[in-house]
Amino acid sequence: MRELNYAAALCEAHAQLLESDPRVFIIGQGLWSPWYAGASMKDLDKQFGRDRVIDSPVSENATTAAAIGAAISGMRPIVFHPRMDFMLLAVDPIVNQASNWSYVFAGQGNVPIVIRAVINRRGEQGAQHSQALQAMYAHIPGLKVVMPTSAYDAKGLFVAAVHDSNPVLYIDDRSLYSETGDVPEELYEVPIGQAAVCREGSDVTLVATSCMVALCNQAAQTLAQRGVEAEVIDLRSIKPWDRECVLESVRKTGRLVVVDEAWETCGVAAEIAATVGREAFGSLRAPIERVCLPDVPAPTSFVLEQAYYTTTEKILEAVDLTLQHPGRSGMSASAGNGRTELRKSA
Repeated sequence: MRELNYAAALCEAHAQLLESDPRVFIIGQGLWSPWYAGASMKDLDKQFGRDRVIDSPVSENATTAAAIGAAISGMRPIVFHPRMDFMLLAVDPIVNQASNWSYVFAGQGNVPIVIRAVINRRGEQGAQHSQALQAMYAHIPGLKVVMPTSAYDAKGLFVAAVHDSNPVLYIDDRSLYSETGDVPEELYEVPIGQAAVCREGSDVTLVATSCMVALCNQAAQTLAQRGVEAEVIDLRSIKPWDRECVLESVRKTGRLVVVDEAWETCGVAAEIAATVGREAFGSLRAPIERVCLPDVPAPTSFVLEQAYYTTTEKILEAVDLTLQHPGRSGMSASAGNGRTELRKSA
């Protein structure tokens, strides 16, 4: 099978969807630039015309609202936000309109829209340009949220999102655009809500999102050299997320570390930890660990960035904490209530 990088796989998905379905169009900022967003939409305007690849003014609210209106009218729009931070300006049409529409009209109307947003981490970009807000949107009923990791998933999840009859938030991490992998030429779907087991293991489960999967795989390789076999799960979908895949793994390993490069409080990692603590409590041999960003804005200083962002070492430290507990009898619990303590590694 041929290899493509993440950005090229995503560009191919756009092109094939535009070609196969006349209802599909793209609207957003920078779409006519050959290099914007890692060249993930390069020359689509030349191939399909600027009436279907629309470079919009800088108004996130108006662009998103117009696309939602088109979706309600029977089109299948793709809205592109080059920075997830400024998608906050479109919260009203996304949260109040798109996500509620089917419910408000008793399932008689759908909003088949894909809202694509990019997380831009590191690079000394500062607090207003580096935010990972997936947990905020996953909190909203009626809105699906996906975060692909590989080139294969970048294409397959995007196709599934465009074919879905519900609003889907598709989140890229810019650091993944150059990652390569096997990608089929044909149009295919990766099911929304289905996780992938990247590496099997029996001692600890590592659940990760997006760019954190690579760090977990690196940590698993280091652990293997120490005689510890880690199972690595790429969540792929944040809402809905694959509970059964995670629960099955934790019931086997007895230990869980969740890695999500977003703020810790009320985050994706907290949701997974709460679910596992409720539904697989009897299988836990150690407290659940979370590896997330500290609850402070992203720094601009390069030196501070090194302390702020997640590293393989932080993941290994969290795993070491779980391994300090020999088994069920050695598990620490909160005073008096018999529940597991949820530790953190920020």
